[in-house]
Amino acid sequence: MSFKPRLDYSQLPSGFSDPVRPADFPRLEPRFWNQPWANRIGMGDLGADRRVKHFGRFHPLPGCQPEPLAMRYHGHQFRHYNPQLGDGRGFLFAQIEDPVDGKLLDFGTKGSGTTPYSRAGDGRLTLKGAVREALATEMLEALGVPTSKTFCFFETGESLFRGDEPSPTRSAVLTRLSHGHIRYGMFQRFQALGETENLKRLLVYSCQSYFPEILNEPLEELVCAFLREVSMRAARLAASWMMAGFVHGVLNTDNMNITGESFDYGPWRFLPFYDPSFTAAYFDHEGLYCYGRQAEAVYWNLDQLARALFALAPEGAENLWHKSLSESLSGFPNVYRRELVVRFFGRLGLIPTDKPEQMEAEEALFSLGIAALEESKVPFESFFFDFYGGGLRRDRDAGKYAGPEGVKWRKSLEEGEWEVSSLADLRLLQHADYFSKDLPEMMLIDEVEKIWEAIDLRDDWSLFEKKIERLRTMGLIYDFGCTPGIDRGSPRAFPK
Repeated sequence: MSFKPRLDYSQLPSGFSDPVRPADFPRLEPRFWNQPWANRIGMGDLGADRRVKHFGRFHPLPGCQPEPLAMRYHGHQFRHYNPQLGDGRGFLFAQIEDPVDGKLLDFGTKGSGTTPYSRAGDGRLTLKGAVREALATEMLEALGVPTSKTFCFFETGESLFRGDEPSPTRSAVLTRLSHGHIRYGMFQRFQALGETENLKRLLVYSCQSYFPEILNEPLEELVCAFLREVSMRAARLAASWMMAGFVHGVLNTDNMNITGESFDYGPWRFLPFYDPSFTAAYFDHEGLYCYGRQAEAVYWNLDQLARALFALAPEGAENLWHKSLSESLSGFPNVYRRELVVRFFGRLGLIPTDKPEQMEAEEALFSLGIAALEESKVPFESFFFDFYGGGLRRDRDAGKYAGPEGVKWRKSLEEGEWEVSSLADLRLLQHADYFSKDLPEMMLIDEVEKIWEAIDLRDDWSLFEKKIERLRTMGLIYDFGCTPGIDRGSPRAFPK
């Protein structure tokens, strides 16, 4: 078994990362194994001993980098620049190629021990944090949001003390699988240190790894093409959060990556009902990263990335580069707005058009839908559940949308010439038991706390396991999640 990728971050020169040693945990009790993604990448038959060896003790995977690497980066945290960052409780463990689509995949850790960037922290992860990350990633994957995958986690037998939850609390080490670990803050660090050659190396490596189609451009065109690609991906990610009712909570520049994939789940929340001011982090007192400001936060972060890349401008070409970089970001609002509509239609099982004459009508329908959603105060996920297939599916739900905005929305939806996806019709027939329920699958904080309470007080994992199973079923129904046709497997492959 060898997983050697075409490109390897460990081959970059010094200054990009630091080799580190993983913690030696007192015990490693398997709690979660992502069988669907293990199957996809050729690890489906990996035995229990080798799972512990590679993802608990972090012995190198065959053909991969020889030792873990803690990434170096800076970043803006709540828009205050912090040069004292870097991987403080995690590292890049390995990189492989996805055998399905050939894309680069990274194994990154959380809670794997101290690094040079731990800043007096213990480098550990609470078991609750691991459970929450698994729930978040499974829910987002089931809704079609680009996200890292929780690949596995082990309980480690240590007692941790935290100021924001009852302590002592149980500990874990988690491995996530993602399509990229290159954060905006990595570019910011080289710019802040004046290391323009390393900044250029990072740009070239990023394009080689993720955007090879733009690699042969001259430097100015390469920088602009790179920034355009990153900004388009970021716009689509932000729109996917919005149409999933998801609030990331901590949209700092070190929590954004160039591939447009959501990762690093701390104080996340899903909306109980449509509320643009809803915040996920208890410490976000001013609502900087509230639900309704997520696109603004993402765009602000992109602007910081552009400022870092501006350091590559040759002397005398600053004005030209400033104009070119600004133009590279200028498409964000339109892509974001259009992606909102496309995602909105997709969540309803409708087919958006690419015809300019129809897009205005689609925008109008989207606006009516959001107004009805806000007026009704129904659970966010219920709105798309109730109207999936292009119309209100049950008369008994009509009262929830009887307000003025609801009436306008329903009339426009019923009288408009909206094309229903043939897949949506098929899903409604094949999964009638799911769509006949009173409520869809959701992920509100009360349920998350209930799942954790059962684990914490009784070591009862049944609620967690059943939730993962239901989320994967939902992903199958909506045709999201792991590649169709690949066995999703059970949510947990270990005996209790």
